[in-house]
Amino acid sequence: MKAKTYTIGFTKKNAKTFFDLLRNSSANHLIDVRLNNVSQLAGFAKQDDLQFFLEEILHWKYTHLPELAPTKEILEAYKKYKGDWGVYEDQFMQLMEQRKIEQHLNKKLFDKSCLLCSEHEPHHCHRKLVVEYLNKKWDSALEVVHLM
Repeated sequence: MKAKTYTIGFTKKNAKTFFDLLRNSSANHLIDVRLNNVSQLAGFAKQDDLQFFLEEILHWKYTHLPELAPTKEILEAYKKYKGDWGVYEDQFMQLMEQRKIEQHLNKKLFDKSCLLCSEHEPHHCHRKLVVEYLNKKWDSALEVVHLM
């Protein structure tokens, strides 16, 4: 049986939309895959606030897994210096390979979990790359739904 795994980004969403999307999924655990989850720019998705809201509103568990985030250098080359998505994708996939994330994570952790990043859509976001990488390593063990 496949693990039902969701992904979501918080930008371009107000708190109501964000929490409604989570509530209407079958997930019960949010996995934060952001490198920087304490920025003031994150608004309601700032780590401490988000953890509080998840527990109070949805009764969900919150976990921060920075090992599923790009390095500052990879992220800046793409975001700050408007790098090429293909280069970013290759560098991030190599990073996950070097980190051997599939060996350090349990597939069960991803069942009824939702990966959080900042990007509105998954198309150019590392959360999509994480689940693609894990599905490649785990023989398509994750059934992925991108919440938008």
